[in-house]
Amino acid sequence: MDSKTMDRLFTCAIWSSAALLASAFVWLLGDLVWQGVAHLSWSFLLSEPMNAGRSGGIAPILVSTLLILAVALAAAIPLGLGAAVWLAEYTRRGGALGHGVGLSLDVLAGVPSIVFGLFGNAFFSVFLGLGFSILSGGLTLACMILPIFIRTSEVGLAAVSNDWRRGAAALGMSRAAALSHILLPAAAPAIGAGLMLGIGRATAETAALIFTSGYVDRMPESPFDSGRALAVHIYDLSMNVSGGDGAAYASALVLIVLIVLINAAALTLSERWLARRITAS
Repeated sequence: MDSKTMDRLFTCAIWSSAALLASAFVWLLGDLVWQGVAHLSWSFLLSEPMNAGRSGGIAPILVSTLLILAVALAAAIPLGLGAAVWLAEYTRRGGALGHGVGLSLDVLAGVPSIVFGLFGNAFFSVFLGLGFSILSGGLTLACMILPIFIRTSEVGLAAVSNDWRRGAAALGMSRAAALSHILLPAAAPAIGAGLMLGIGRATAETAALIFTSGYVDRMPESPFDSGRALAVHIYDLSMNVSGGDGAAYASALVLIVLIVLINAAALTLSERWLARRITAS
């Protein structure tokens, strides 16, 4: 087989894979739209659930979901960036300590979410006395986000050319200034990708939140109140509530839209902030 034929086959395989993935996404989204759009309305978004979720809306569930996600990101972003910077810039590449921490993160990234839920219940809910609360759920999700976010950000920082570091040192910049004005902006795409993966996993999580944030579907008044996330609400409607399929499809459609909007906003804000850092430098 000559090289041109191999090239055509390879190109065909690549396009076929892309088309297959796009088709699966379109089929999934189309099914959600077909089944759920009839139940969507402003009343559905702004009212409280009634009759075990068969009627009414999802306003408290939306608020709880956003609060849980806010707690998770507030805990995960600074800690994750700090750990990624430490691994990429302050440890010897190939050293035993950095390798051990990286291996631990890889193992944690593959741990089932139910294990994180049991850990969150035992540590945050029971040991720290937070109970079934938005705070417990958000901190548990932060633990789930951290391995992926740290490793993705670390790879992005490590991929920045050493010429940039040497250039910053030649200009007399401190390590902190080089990180703030040069290295972090250069690694912005990887940091944004890690943030998007973390947001996607956190927003769609079910098992971990059942044991930490709880099932309560009323409007939360503080982070110490229990709150039902959208993914948990969808699970409950689908598995435990007869006649709740319509509301479950509509809630799933809202969840997909919410993930897309939050990811787009997070990526845009991070790129703009880091771009301003480059301009200011």
